[in-house]
Amino acid sequence: MSSSSFSLPRSTPHRRPVQSTIPTDPIRTAVDQAPNERRGPAISQLLAFGLIIFLGLLQFLPATHFRDASDPFRKWIPFPSNLSSSSASKYTAPSDENSGYSRTHTVEDRMVHIVSWIDCLDLRVLAVLMNSTLSCARYPELVSFHFFTPEGHNNGKVSYYKLKVLFPHSKLEIIEQEKVKDLIMSVYSAGEYRLPFDEIVPFAIPAVLPTVSKFIYVSPNVIIKGGVEELLGDLKNFGIAVAEDCSKQLSAYINFDVLDAIQRSSAKPWLSGTPYSKDACMPDLGLVVIDSTRLQKDLLEAIIWWSRVLNKSERESPSPAVALALYNRHLKLDISLDTLISRYDWGRNLNSESCDGAVRTPALENLWKQYLPLMSDQFLGN
Repeated sequence: MSSSSFSLPRSTPHRRPVQSTIPTDPIRTAVDQAPNERRGPAISQLLAFGLIIFLGLLQFLPATHFRDASDPFRKWIPFPSNLSSSSASKYTAPSDENSGYSRTHTVEDRMVHIVSWIDCLDLRVLAVLMNSTLSCARYPELVSFHFFTPEGHNNGKVSYYKLKVLFPHSKLEIIEQEKVKDLIMSVYSAGEYRLPFDEIVPFAIPAVLPTVSKFIYVSPNVIIKGGVEELLGDLKNFGIAVAEDCSKQLSAYINFDVLDAIQRSSAKPWLSGTPYSKDACMPDLGLVVIDSTRLQKDLLEAIIWWSRVLNKSERESPSPAVALALYNRHLKLDISLDTLISRYDWGRNLNSESCDGAVRTPALENLWKQYLPLMSDQFLGN
């Protein structure tokens, strides 16, 4: 065989694969990549768990707003205690040289507490009092109302919600009268109490509202025409400040021969050391300023004692028992109440549980239109 006839077989082109110099371990690769694949879901679960814990803790915070069921607009109303304490604590009112009302005390000292008592409940009367007071107040955010209403009105909740709809930012408290009546009867402890409750309750309220050190008691059927906070000045070591009505004198309500005999035969600490003046003016109990920290502890007892010894069978107003108990024991307000308040006759006896009285006149209808918020006559009408 010739060498020339010999040829090598032709082969197809072939590229040898390049092997990696780094060995590959499939088991180790899976183990190394697993944490990276699970990192995203783990973070999401942690954030979701933290959010659940945060929302759960929010349930322990006190409620700050509520919705009135009778409000057709279902507006959120802040609770009375939800006034911003931070803003109030930083509040510094300008000084007023003509006013005895100090503006450098604590927040509680600057609060103006308005207290009223109404036997024949009519929310329109209370709305007029609130609206006129807030309109004339220099700092309405510091005014707080405390209304004593009769029982049988769903514990005052209905009255509270209705008034809060009209005055959502006001501070308001509705209190049952039974607490005050029980206190008076416990001191009286001798049959039925005959004096009008509305004339004695201002002096029993400090025991029912122990956290309120100073307040202004006003009759419900009044319109405030000026800033009542100006009355909360220095009471000069007295616990009571009241205006006097000199058109009514003490001699018209009491027999002075009987009064002289009582003064000679008794040694009670509340008796005057000097003879009582026949020309003494009667206190006007339509507005009374009370500082419970300086109030005589025996004042309520003194009023009830005078009502017994005078043996008054009728419910007189003004009460001579209150006038004698306050004799030389109160500060006379150097202001005419006619410049500060206006009284009106609503047409019924607001201090009578029977709610009897005359029918309203057209003049009184105009009064409600002027001092009541819009639509409140229909909303608050009994």
